[in-house]
Amino acid sequence: MRLLKYVARRLLVLPVQLLIVSLIVFVLVRQMPGDPTFLYTGPFATTDRVAEVRRQLGLDEPLHVQYVRYLDRIAHGDFGLSMRTSQPVVADIRQRLPGTMELILYSVVLSVAIGVPLGVYTAIRDKGILNRLVFLYGMTAGALPDFWFALIAIFLFFYTLDWLPGPMGRLDLMLAKPADITGLYTIDSLLTGNWAALASASAQLALPVLTLVFIYMSLVLKNTRSAMEDMLRSDFVLYARAAGLSRMMQWRYALRNAMPPVITVTGILTWFLLGGAVLVETVFAWGGLGQYAVQSVVNSDYAALQAVVLLSAVFTMAVFLVVDLAYFVIDPRIK
Repeated sequence: MRLLKYVARRLLVLPVQLLIVSLIVFVLVRQMPGDPTFLYTGPFATTDRVAEVRRQLGLDEPLHVQYVRYLDRIAHGDFGLSMRTSQPVVADIRQRLPGTMELILYSVVLSVAIGVPLGVYTAIRDKGILNRLVFLYGMTAGALPDFWFALIAIFLFFYTLDWLPGPMGRLDLMLAKPADITGLYTIDSLLTGNWAALASASAQLALPVLTLVFIYMSLVLKNTRSAMEDMLRSDFVLYARAAGLSRMMQWRYALRNAMPPVITVTGILTWFLLGGAVLVETVFAWGGLGQYAVQSVVNSDYAALQAVVLLSAVFTMAVFLVVDLAYFVIDPRIK
């Protein structure tokens, strides 16, 4: 009941937060330099033509009137048309979001699955070759740009060794995409038994996921190691050692108490990858949401940019709600 009440409170606050976000974004987007009407009219349009298009788009009305109409449209599921693609923004996002979510899913899962055990091990065994290699990796990953590492990975694994396919998007050009169930090609291929598409989608994912894991796993690894080292020096672990408990039991107690900061940094990493992997998406021609957001900014595409920011806000709130729920599970002190 305590957990359900907490979730209910968070969900009740969610519409208010989204309303505030929508207002801030709506106002700030319209302060951007450049007039989006030129995307319709072209650079050589007359003043009368520009004024006519502004009137058709409703941009000549007072700002508060535009905002009220915008809220009315999104309440009915209409986020407008993209000025750049001339398609409904919802259709554009539906097309691009699964690609980004697929990258996020595999990158975060692998970062946690590899980074947490390595962080725990190096905290327990603070000497040795592996510890030095992990330290060197952490320093290196923090200093390398993700797009540079992506280019090196393409040169090595595609051009030189020919082990993996080149940057051609999410699927081989000669294959049709699998039946659309989740939008994630690997999962949809698995569910429908389309093994050719599964093999191609997995191969195409390998290099971008390798890049993201190599660059950003260091955040999980460093936080796990730091938190684990603090817990191993804590009073309750020292007491457990003095009471004669086994090393495995001591490590178990330390790990459980070290998990909150690890969960927090995992949530931050998940949120960041929604748009922060845009350069990696560009290098691999991924066609994800990050690229779409950047193109919307460059082209002053109001409707697309507003929708992407609102979606990012919902995603962020959902991620940190899951983080808070994980705290409830592992930390009995939270009330």
